[in-house]
Amino acid sequence: MNSIVSIVGRPNVGKSTLFNRMVGSRDAIVHDEFGVTRDRHYGETFWNGLNFTVIDTGGYLPDEMDVIYQGVREQANIAMEESDLILFVVDTADGVNPLDESVAQILREQEKPVLLVVNKADNEHRMMSSAEFYSLGFDELYPVSAISGTGTGELMDKIVDLLPGQDRAEEVERQEPKIAFVGRPNVGKSSMVNALVKSERCIVTEIPGTTRDAIDSEIQYEDETYILVDTAGLRKKAKVRGNIEFYSNVRTDRALRECDVAIVIVDAMQGFEEQDKRIIREAARLNKGIIIVLNKWDTVPEKETNLFKEFQEYVYERIPMMRYIPIISTSALTGQRVDRILETARQVILERKKKISTPDLNDYLAKFIQERPLPMKRGKKLKIQYATQVKSSPPVFKFFMNNPEELPPNYRRFIEKKLRDQYQFTGVPITMVFRQK
Repeated sequence: MNSIVSIVGRPNVGKSTLFNRMVGSRDAIVHDEFGVTRDRHYGETFWNGLNFTVIDTGGYLPDEMDVIYQGVREQANIAMEESDLILFVVDTADGVNPLDESVAQILREQEKPVLLVVNKADNEHRMMSSAEFYSLGFDELYPVSAISGTGTGELMDKIVDLLPGQDRAEEVERQEPKIAFVGRPNVGKSSMVNALVKSERCIVTEIPGTTRDAIDSEIQYEDETYILVDTAGLRKKAKVRGNIEFYSNVRTDRALRECDVAIVIVDAMQGFEEQDKRIIREAARLNKGIIIVLNKWDTVPEKETNLFKEFQEYVYERIPMMRYIPIISTSALTGQRVDRILETARQVILERKKKISTPDLNDYLAKFIQERPLPMKRGKKLKIQYATQVKSSPPVFKFFMNNPEELPPNYRRFIEKKLRDQYQFTGVPITMVFRQK
């Protein structure tokens, strides 16, 4: 996984501006008003051959000063626990503040690297004044101007030097597929992993949100090794109020980004909700294999013969473009059909690796285009000259044609349907790229 760099400090020192500078975006709201950043933001960046995640910790809008102390201290403590490196940001325009001293004391007492970043050093006088922050007890400080970018290059160089794994690009690629168990809080993700590994590797409780970090378990199935990742429950951003929950969401999103297959656990008694759709859409956007697991199926009362099929259709109606995703009904408590999860995940992993030969693909392409010819656009007939699969894991197909921008969305959906009719790609999003010939 990417290393995590957290930006901490008292309100209004320019943390969000520095975040935007580091990730090269305007994702974080920046304003001079005290405590504008209410939520935490995170983004990925790349510098000198290393990818890492940057976290902008939120400011506060309290009524009393002691609440400010409490909030900033909490941010610093969580950052120490979850991050590989911490950027402690202070404001050279204001000078050393008692709250800076309070945070500095916390940060000096832990072992993770801390870089003291003296922000708003945007002229020679402020650059010279930044030396007063040596009083906070750190050996080095980095004067920067997050607005103009002055000094940020040297800061990024130092970050990359201190982060673990700067030689990751040379590491041998991991062979074992990763299967991440994701979903809303308290749907049974940890119980499902426990049922599969047949041990108490993960803590299971009835209290929502118990799992804070992503936990890896290695498992053997059909002579193959898989890594199972139990993650914290994903919540809507509006419900992520505390710092701990925020870091849990960061870790869960990272697990989703780096897995091969996402097992989306749904509570059969709660039904399929909007948050489930959001998780599935995110997994599809990241081109992960996807399986929907209806957990707690043993608790569904008065099961009729066709109830599971009706539930499947109920789910597919809410994700109509994703009928390729397999749905399994299980019970982590009783062990009912839990082995089908690994069996299906194994199939999905093979489907992600599937490679269609160019001659076979083009022979089939010619057949279904004859079945449904391409439309006319602006008086010209659209033509697809040929197609090829340019990548697997995940599968990417490239189509060469005249006027690709004119190809209507419904015909693109038709092509995907025909590809799935012929080649399945069960549980796997397909990427199709259309290029001018």
